[in-house]
Amino acid sequence: MNASCSEVAMFGLRYLTNVTTLKLDSDLCTGCRMCLDVCPHAVFAMDGRKVKIVDKDACMECGACALNCPHAALHVAAGVGCAAAVISGALRGTAPSCDCGGPGKSSCC
Repeated sequence: MNASCSEVAMFGLRYLTNVTTLKLDSDLCTGCRMCLDVCPHAVFAMDGRKVKIVDKDACMECGACALNCPHAALHVAAGVGCAAAVISGALRGTAPSCDCGGPGKSSCC
């Protein structure tokens, strides 16, 4: 199965709760809305004149928000952990594998 990033978002994938590395420094946010435009899982929403994180657990740690934020208000360790394994598996048409289960275990979380 070959899938683009937008198709991966349509799978409705959810990850483990409270594990994403996504952080927002609201003091640096200017409300430019770039993160809203590039986030494939609608993690952000406007809250007055600034952005807020509304669904942190939907973050797949792709890094698009941080890479496109002109004021460095967003930080995420892109391409790490189980989220990267789920995406790689979806793109390859295989089961997720990040070897986080320990020696001899190839399934992810």
